[in-house]
Amino acid sequence: MLDAFDVMLWALVLPAVMSEFRLDAGQAGQLGSLTLLASAAGGALFGVAADRVGRVPALVASILLYSVFTAATGLAGSVAQLAVFRVALGLGMGGEWACGAALVSETWPAKHRGKALGIVQSAWAVGYAAAAVVTAIVLPVWGWRAVFFVGIAPAVLTLFVRRHVPESALWLAASARAAPVDRTAFLRAPLLHRTLVLTLMNACTMFAWWGFNLWIPSYLSLPPEGGGIGLSVASMSALIVVMQVGMWLGYVTFGFVSDAFGRRRTYVTYLVGAAVAVLAFTTAERVVVLVLLGPVVAFLGTGYFSGFGAVTAEIYPTAVRATAQGVTYNVGRVVSALAPFLVGTLADERGFATAFLSVSVAFVLAAVCWRWIPETGGRALAR
Repeated sequence: MLDAFDVMLWALVLPAVMSEFRLDAGQAGQLGSLTLLASAAGGALFGVAADRVGRVPALVASILLYSVFTAATGLAGSVAQLAVFRVALGLGMGGEWACGAALVSETWPAKHRGKALGIVQSAWAVGYAAAAVVTAIVLPVWGWRAVFFVGIAPAVLTLFVRRHVPESALWLAASARAAPVDRTAFLRAPLLHRTLVLTLMNACTMFAWWGFNLWIPSYLSLPPEGGGIGLSVASMSALIVVMQVGMWLGYVTFGFVSDAFGRRRTYVTYLVGAAVAVLAFTTAERVVVLVLLGPVVAFLGTGYFSGFGAVTAEIYPTAVRATAQGVTYNVGRVVSALAPFLVGTLADERGFATAFLSVSVAFVLAAVCWRWIPETGGRALAR
């Protein structure tokens, strides 16, 4: 929740930032891409740290990093400073998922693993909605810098995590064994093929998600002559909150459905549905249609993220689980880092409808990748 809260503040105040620093959509997209590139590096680094020193210490460090540098973004006096602060934030954001997904996967029994990760992932929607509410309240009165100052709040969570969250029993047992550990097993046969396909599939979903969600607030709030819908900050924020209801339901239901019907079937259904829903949303012109379609797009276009932690946990052994999850998830982010820039550039040159078409194509490509990913639903975790 707090990860989403900090990260999505940027998307919500982006028009104000662009105005102050005189950025066009392509330049603003480059800053977003830098954050995603940094998150890829952070996911890999913190994944290795979680396998070596434990899930909980690595989780605490990642939360502190993105909290501090979210607040620092509000102090930026130049585009260069913005870039530095967003890179540091991205490192922590990427690391948080890798550590948390491994910890939750190793804690819950196999038959409920999808549900547990779905509930955890659903908190992203709550954080996104909270960011929209804070933006609607703070931005008109105190400006965009004050919005980022609120982002220091997640740092308080680390006190609770250190005191009350136990270390993974599976990790403790694996680290206690004297046998040497091959930390690169996921990069060699027989796991390499699955690592490559999982990374490609995740890259497509991440491209689609960031390409859509980073630009949706701008699309809704920019005036029609700028290619947008022309909603006020309050109306835009309200629609974002409504969309988060659908997003939350998508996250939660994915876990239950994938536990019942399998990871592959559920993933493909959500991804193909998302491709169609995005096209419908971004060609709608009436606000009432946007309000009706918004939750549907968010439901289908984000729910699948609940499954990635479960799928990767069920494929990789404990000794390299967090590292493999961090790499497959965050190398995918390297490719997806093109999304903010590409969608922004296409929006400048050809309009948002054409720009968002690339999002639908990415969803379809992600669904095709499941031709080579095995069904893993309910599998006991390898030690």
